[in-house]
Amino acid sequence: MTGFAHIAENLHEIRARIAAAQAEAGAAPRVELIAVSKTHPAEAVQAALQAGQRVFGENRVQEAAAKFPALRGAYPDLKLHLIGPLQTNKVRQAVETCDAIQTVDRDRLAEALATELAKQGRRPDLFIQVNTGEEPQKAGIPPAEADGFIRRCREELRLPIVGLMCIPPAEEHPAPHFALLREIARRHDLAQLSMGMSGDYETAIRFGATHVRIGTAIFGRRERPAAG
Repeated sequence: MTGFAHIAENLHEIRARIAAAQAEAGAAPRVELIAVSKTHPAEAVQAALQAGQRVFGENRVQEAAAKFPALRGAYPDLKLHLIGPLQTNKVRQAVETCDAIQTVDRDRLAEALATELAKQGRRPDLFIQVNTGEEPQKAGIPPAEADGFIRRCREELRLPIVGLMCIPPAEEHPAPHFALLREIARRHDLAQLSMGMSGDYETAIRFGATHVRIGTAIFGRRERPAAG
């Protein structure tokens, strides 16, 4: 674990800041810290596990499937969230590997998930991703279509939708986006809100976040594959 001591220290600091943000917000719900381990090696995840962290987030199904099965053997209470875009041809592997999928955002994906859940008999928690900034390059259902999509997922497809997720535009203040997500969730009586990352999780908690997704502030800058 040499070289990973900073992870335990960072987790301790972030947990303290989460607790302070909850206290400031008053009757805030319990906040689940999702340690975003994408692009970081299994050794970094192991260091976080040894520091008591049990919930992790990955962007790519292939990376999650390669990294986490062995870790689950040693830490059976580990929980894994998929927080990156999901292609329909990766649905089977995602349902096999993940305890939660946070990026349900279109009819074709929702239908594929319904079919695969029935095949596997598994019921991972599902979040609908809302593109609150209506950014063309970003995944997520547009806000104007969210109500109908949520109803289809729950009432027609019987998907286990537990909450909503968003990633605000990087150049905008996140508060209006968190408020919008909270309002959509309220209309549908959805209790879980995945919002807030390393730079804005304290703001997200003030707006009712139940899950915050923190990577850089825990693990440091992401490792990137070598070019070529």
